[in-house]
Amino acid sequence: MSKITVQEPAAGDLASLYRRAFAEFGASALWSSRAVPNPGVDDALAITHSLRVEGNLAARRLAEQIEQACRAAH
Repeated sequence: MSKITVQEPAAGDLASLYRRAFAEFGASALWSSRAVPNPGVDDALAITHSLRVEGNLAARRLAEQIEQACRAAH
């Protein structure tokens, strides 16, 4: 049985994950949020709830990646 490894995103990936969330799920899950040009940890964490509640499985996984990047940034 092979082991699945999940690569934790680096702190520099936070902005790219944030932008990816709006690009992929802006209309469906983040319709009530506005993207900011230079997102910080608080901005990124603010959208994870909407991704989980309003989004599909892929959106929930992206929310997890964003949260991991936020923890890495601290």
